[in-house]
Amino acid sequence: MTIDRIREAYNAAPFKPFNLHLADGRSIPVKHRDFMMAPPKGRRVVVAQPDGSLNIIDLLQVTDIELAPPKNGRRKTAKRTRK
Repeated sequence: MTIDRIREAYNAAPFKPFNLHLADGRSIPVKHRDFMMAPPKGRRVVVAQPDGSLNIIDLLQVTDIELAPPKNGRRKTAKRTRK
């Protein structure tokens, strides 16, 4: 996993929540852009949770990023227009 891929998920517009999967089996949710901090240089990120706890994550331990599905479970589709 590269920091570039994590930054891509972090900087997505609009932001979509995602989970960081770690080598030890844990999954760390990033619910909002404001809940994560990544220094410009370094190999750690800090993720704050809604309960006030913090996760300090070594990027070498991140194995995957999982984007959260839409809340309503539906995909966004283009509206069709009548002729």
